[in-house]
Amino acid sequence: MVSYIRKLIEQGEHQQLDFKFCITDARKIARTLVAFSNTDGGKLLLGIKDNGAVVGVKSEEEFYMVEAAAQMYSRPPIQFKTYKWEVNGKTVLEITVPKSDKRPRYAQNKDGKWLVYIRVNDQNLLANNVLLKVWQRKKRKKGVYVKYTDKEKFLLEYLQKNSTITLSKFYRTAQISKQQAEKILVNFVVLNIIEIVFTEKLTFYKLSKNYNIE
Repeated sequence: MVSYIRKLIEQGEHQQLDFKFCITDARKIARTLVAFSNTDGGKLLLGIKDNGAVVGVKSEEEFYMVEAAAQMYSRPPIQFKTYKWEVNGKTVLEITVPKSDKRPRYAQNKDGKWLVYIRVNDQNLLANNVLLKVWQRKKRKKGVYVKYTDKEKFLLEYLQKNSTITLSKFYRTAQISKQQAEKILVNFVVLNIIEIVFTEKLTFYKLSKNYNIE
C-alpha cells in the first residue's frame, strides 16, 4: 500500500489534495478542511513538504491538532477519516474530507471571525456573497424565476463580446445597484447560464460552457 501513498504524492497539490509539513496553527488546517468540504472534498497529507518530500509527522499531537481544527474551528464540525501510512520508516497521516451536502461550512480565523472558504486548484480562497447566495437559492424547492430586462440582456451581450466581467464592472457599467447586480448574477449562476471564476485577487463571471448563444 506504500505505492498508493506514493502515487498520491506524485500528483502534487491540486483541487482535492494538499500537503502539510507540520501543523503549527489548527485554524489554518480548519481553512483547508472547510475548503475541501465546501468544494469537491479532498485529502490532506501530513508529514509531506510542498515539494513532495516525505518527512513524516513528529507525534500524535498532529492528529489532535486536526481534530481541534475540525471540531473547534470549523462550523458545523467537519467529519473526516484518518489513515496512517509508513513510508521509508516515516509516518504520513492521510486526512480524508468528504464533500458536504450542507454548504456553507465556516472556518474561524485568528480574529475569531467565521469565514467561508472554497478550494480552487491548490489554493483555499474566500467565497464571495454571490456564491453564498447561489448555495442558499439551490436549497429552495421552488424554481428560479428571472425577469428578462435590459439589465439581463446587457450582461449577456457584454459577456459575448468581452468574455468576463467583475461584479463592480457590471453594476457600474449597467448603472444599477450592487444588490441588483448580485441578484442577476445569482439567478444566472443557478440557471447555469453564467460561471463564477475565482482567482487569488479577483472574482470574474463568464458565460457557461453549456450556454447556447443562439
